[in-house]
Amino acid sequence: MKTDHDSSRLGDIAEHYAITYLWDQGYNVFKNSGCTGPVDLIAIDKKGKPLYIDVKTIRKEKSHWSGRARTKEQKKLGVQLLYFNPKDRSLQMVNHKE
Repeated sequence: MKTDHDSSRLGDIAEHYAITYLWDQGYNVFKNSGCTGPVDLIAIDKKGKPLYIDVKTIRKEKSHWSGRARTKEQKKLGVQLLYFNPKDRSLQMVNHKE
């Protein structure tokens, strides 16, 4: 699979995959209309509970996912990271320990 897209295009692809992944999980999904900020997507579950998500394009190492950590602001807001692997287009929600 070709993955030599420029970084902004790859980020767009990651967010679209994340949206369909979350739809499949039963969420309603709302996208940040700007290019910046601590949150890329807001996903609302069937009970109305919001999930704040930042989608990160990463690389999948042999036995683990390798990506960036949340910022202080994201931790304060309870933002969840969702890693996107461009090689196989898989997604992995991060299990934050803080």
